[in-house]
Amino acid sequence: MKMSSRSDFPLEAVGVNGPNYLKHALTSCTDPLKAIEEFQIANGILLPSLRPMLPLLDLHGVRRLDFHTSVVEELREKLITHINEIGQKEGKERDRKLKELLVKSFPVVKVKALRPIVMCILRNTPQIDDQYLKVLVRDRDLYNDTDTEVKRQIWKDNQSLFGDEVSPLLSQYISEKENILFGHQNVATQFFSPTSKARRQGEVVQKLAHMIGNSVKLYDMVLQFLRTLFLRTRNVHYCTLRAELLMALHDLEVQDIISVDPCHKFTWCLDACIREGKVDIKRSRELQGFLDNLKKGQEQVLGDLSMTLCDPYAINFLATSAIRILQHLINNEGMPRDNTILILLLRMLALGLSAWVMIDSQDFKEPKLDSQVVTKFLPALMSLMVDDEVRRLSGKLPPDEREAAITVIEHSGPLPDAVEAYIQESSVASILAMYYTLHVTKNKDRVGLLRILTVLGNCRDDRAFEDPFLHSMVSLLIHMTDEFAMADFCTGLFDEFFFAGLTRDNVTRHLLKLLWYVYPRLPPNRLHTLMKALQPTHQHTEKVHALYQNLQDKINSQQEPVLPPEMDIDINSPLMSVPTPAPYHQTL
Repeated sequence: MKMSSRSDFPLEAVGVNGPNYLKHALTSCTDPLKAIEEFQIANGILLPSLRPMLPLLDLHGVRRLDFHTSVVEELREKLITHINEIGQKEGKERDRKLKELLVKSFPVVKVKALRPIVMCILRNTPQIDDQYLKVLVRDRDLYNDTDTEVKRQIWKDNQSLFGDEVSPLLSQYISEKENILFGHQNVATQFFSPTSKARRQGEVVQKLAHMIGNSVKLYDMVLQFLRTLFLRTRNVHYCTLRAELLMALHDLEVQDIISVDPCHKFTWCLDACIREGKVDIKRSRELQGFLDNLKKGQEQVLGDLSMTLCDPYAINFLATSAIRILQHLINNEGMPRDNTILILLLRMLALGLSAWVMIDSQDFKEPKLDSQVVTKFLPALMSLMVDDEVRRLSGKLPPDEREAAITVIEHSGPLPDAVEAYIQESSVASILAMYYTLHVTKNKDRVGLLRILTVLGNCRDDRAFEDPFLHSMVSLLIHMTDEFAMADFCTGLFDEFFFAGLTRDNVTRHLLKLLWYVYPRLPPNRLHTLMKALQPTHQHTEKVHALYQNLQDKINSQQEPVLPPEMDIDINSPLMSVPTPAPYHQTL
């Protein structure tokens, strides 16, 4: 088939005389008016019964162009409907008809009025010849008008072009997550509140799912983009997106992808646990069996799972479930080492927390869970939980000053050495200590909170200064406003914890958000010290400068902050999360 060049009149390629023919006719004829009339007759609508109507339309002031345009639009819609009907059929006859239509119509693809017809044929053609795809790629105007179904066939062999399309969506996704975490007006919008079903209905996830369609190759490209960005930035929101994307494709029943995804069964099982709010014996055996029975040559599946389990929503589920089990063990005088479900949760938590190192090193081995975290750290953490409960019950008993004083002293002393020692060495211990902190903050237990704050800033890899945790903690702290008038509370919270992380931009932003709501309760000297410590320098981002200035203006105006409604953050109730699959170029 001969493609018309950019300079040709496209309709000439399908036998319709164009400007070149008309120019030749006018310059070589003896009667120009007769030549024009002949051109109109030859190129008008070839329907004899319609011709007598044209002069009547002329008398009514209807331009020939408007008339022909309306006819083209009507016929175009009918033709598109017919092409879609052909496309819904199956078999060689359908492919033959579409191919013939494409050969005849593609030369006019640059005629905007006719382009929708050509695009409809392309959209219904399962396998488009490269000669057509190359024309679409070379012309930006044509490419922009191309349907996603056709673009998928272009993207399969053009990773950089696909990356250009995906990149703005990934940036939008990260921006949306950070707006929730950092927005000082959005404290009432809890990061962990939406269910996984609701999150994967989000605009970005649905657009990516539509772009991928049923293409395993495009799906693998997206996973590679996310893996690369995660390694480059350490931003865990890319892990979340991987999880949500897989489950969106699961909801859409894209069997071509989920049937070959080696992680799909594990993901499905974990999602079921989260929906039910627990990991029962049956589910735990399925999850453990998946981890234990990875075949040789499938090691990279473990790397993909680790990134999935690094999703903050997955970590939130595992950690909250573990804290709930510890509370159950306390009530029933059980030992952590004897609870197989707890051990499995810690094992998955360890795998998720090792994601970046595992993928970066390409050493796909499950990290060994330190047995002393189970035998020494967890009992120490449980002793703190017992202390908190004893103090709470003591406060409800009839007043007896001496007995009450003894109880408080006995259950409010220094932390067990094992707590500080293990959160410095173990990421798993750090996460559990952080979720214990949320537990006592939610209960407005100032003694329990001040005890753990003395060591919380020493968590391994500065995990206590990660955004999802700080967001949840600030959301709870703003409802302990009366405590901010107390010197010991300010010392424990600011001096011993927040100041340890002030070299990080994100910690500064979370602290500014906290002050936005509690500054009127702070003693003047403390507020002055905090504002001086938080004053941004040239090394800080523009967002930090803007936040600081807004807070300064608010303080100077003496405007009383309006607290958002207190959220019922039940950290003992697991929240939705889902993992994602393995890189297919390795596993298929």
